[in-house]
Amino acid sequence: MRIYTRTGDDGTTSLFGGQRISKDDLRIEAYGTLDELNVCLGALGSHAVVAESSDLSFLRSVQSDVFSWGSHLATTDPKMIQHLPEVPGGRVAEMEAWMDEKNEALEPLTQFLLPGGHLAIADAHACRVVCRRAERRVISLANSTDVPEGLVAYLNRLSDVFFVWSRVLHKALDVPEIPWESTP
Repeated sequence: MRIYTRTGDDGTTSLFGGQRISKDDLRIEAYGTLDELNVCLGALGSHAVVAESSDLSFLRSVQSDVFSWGSHLATTDPKMIQHLPEVPGGRVAEMEAWMDEKNEALEPLTQFLLPGGHLAIADAHACRVVCRRAERRVISLANSTDVPEGLVAYLNRLSDVFFVWSRVLHKALDVPEIPWESTP
C-alpha cells in the first residue's frame, strides 16, 4: 500500500467520512495541533525518568485520549461518529486526582517558574504549551461549529497536568526549579 495519494496536492484533505476541506480549515488546525501534542507526549514518554516510572501508563492513556479526540474532530458525518473510540468521561477527574496526589509531595509554589533544567522538564513544558495551543484552536473551531462535549475542559486540565509534571520531574531528577525574575 502506498502512503501517498496525491489527493492533497490541491491543498485539501479528507475528513473521516470523505468530506474534503482546505488544509488550513480551523478543523484541520485543531486536530493537527492535537497530533502535534501527541508527538510531544511521545517525546516526554521517551525519557527514562518517565518511561521507567509508574506514571508511564497514565501518559499512554492520555496519548490514547488525545488520538481519540483528534478522530472526533476529523469527523463531521453523523453516521461515522458511532464508529469512533470513546474518550473516558471520568478522565478530567482522574487528571485532577493525579495532580492532587503529585502536588502533595511538592514544595508549595510561591513564584513563577521558567521551563528548563533538563530535557525531560522542557518536554513537559512543550506538552503544556502545545496543549494550550490545541485548546485555543478547539475554542476557535467551537465558535463556528459544534465540537465534542468535554474537549475544552479536558485540554484545559491536561495543560495543568503538564505543569505539575514538570515540577515532579524537577524533584525526580534533583534539578532545581528555575524561578522567574523580572529584569530591570
